[in-house]
Amino acid sequence: MEADKDIQQIKKRLLELAERSYSHSVYTFTSFLGLSEQQAYHEISGQLSYAGCGMDGGSPLCERKMIRFGNEENLGYTAPYPIVCLRIEPLNLKFAENLTHRDFLGAIMNLGIERDTVGDIFVQDKEACLFCQESIAPYLTEHLVKVRRTRVKCLVSEIPEQLTKPSLESVSLSVASPRIDGVISKLYNMARSQSQELFRTGKIFINGRMTENGSYILKADDSVTVRGYGRFIYTGAQGETRKGKQRVSVEIYR
Repeated sequence: MEADKDIQQIKKRLLELAERSYSHSVYTFTSFLGLSEQQAYHEISGQLSYAGCGMDGGSPLCERKMIRFGNEENLGYTAPYPIVCLRIEPLNLKFAENLTHRDFLGAIMNLGIERDTVGDIFVQDKEACLFCQESIAPYLTEHLVKVRRTRVKCLVSEIPEQLTKPSLESVSLSVASPRIDGVISKLYNMARSQSQELFRTGKIFINGRMTENGSYILKADDSVTVRGYGRFIYTGAQGETRKGKQRVSVEIYR
């Protein structure tokens, strides 16, 4: 019940931002939205399209995204998303801990930062790249000085090249059909019943939209997110195996 109330509040906020953009001829932006919150947008996107809508998280790899209302056609000018990329790196690499996504996020939350002002965090080795709202970037660069016991510095950065395009690993699977539940079961080595539970609990997203339909037939270029497991792109069928099964290929985000 509480979750339904939150979704209704998100929808109301989206409608307000769309109307403000259209009536005042200005761009308006949401905060960063997770996949479940983005689902609320998809459910009413038809009611919002008049305002001109877009989504971005700072990088093609980002799952958390802002929605922008307004476009050049309607407003006669362009405005960038108020998103900044920050690089967080240890002051002394030699003595730095092996830090996780949770460590970096925890350090940020401990500064009193609201979660919806922060987008995706990408951790590599002992460093991280963080996407955040432009308004909080100065505060983070000044006050984010420690993650766990590791002293760090936080600087505004260009988006690293590895985040401008996905690093993908191609995998070939033998399945009965390109049904999404079967592909997920095979890819993540789980029982069909386990994959069906993921659908029931709203953990599966196709092209950013939550689906509870485990019998959905995947199409080439469908992007699938399995919360808690990962993301992949379905790239299509490759023919039949000797046993009459279908061989399909997917590309896994790394």
